[in-house]
Amino acid sequence: MEETLQYNTQRSHLRIPEYGRHIQKMVDQALKEPKKEQRNKMAHAIIGVMGNLNPHLRDVPDFQHKLWDQLFIMSDFSLDVDSPFPIPEKEVLTARPDPLNYPQNFPKYRFYGNNIKRMIDAALTFSEGEQKDALVYVIANHMKKCFLNWNKDTVEDAVIFEHLFEISNGAINLKNSNEMLTSSEELIRLSNKRFGRQKQQHSNRNKKYRHKRRK
Repeated sequence: MEETLQYNTQRSHLRIPEYGRHIQKMVDQALKEPKKEQRNKMAHAIIGVMGNLNPHLRDVPDFQHKLWDQLFIMSDFSLDVDSPFPIPEKEVLTARPDPLNYPQNFPKYRFYGNNIKRMIDAALTFSEGEQKDALVYVIANHMKKCFLNWNKDTVEDAVIFEHLFEISNGAINLKNSNEMLTSSEELIRLSNKRFGRQKQQHSNRNKKYRHKRRK
């Protein structure tokens, strides 16, 4: 009895575990077949079985391409058959991806986020006039709201104007402006109201889910 026991640690490595041991054995059997015509028949049969595991996607052209790619991966790119799609290259699939360049446009004031810098850069492309002035005011208001997300107390408009001047490299100067931004109390109230509405929507979804489960 002990001789018939097999442990996964003693078996060959499953290159795509989602398909299980039996599919891998079918691929291994196709690799041992000396006649190419017979290998082609076996490959199509294996693709059919793999497609049966996802019947709702079996006849989608892109999905068929994916199945053939996975077949070659499970054979360690050693299966010599006539594929209806280009055979993937092992070097391409095993190559390490390039490291991601994380945006750090203005890390000094990270609580504003990178979108603020993009908005400021966009505003600088506008011609002088009411449209640009309105956009700058909207940006300053948004900066104040972002600031209050981290500091729930209050913030003076002069602080926001100073940060805006610094982030824009001196291109936008509202230090001597008579414009007043939305008050801190109003921004906090609107933020709390939006958060409360989202919390209520989340609660309603949970109630509906629990009600369906009772049925």
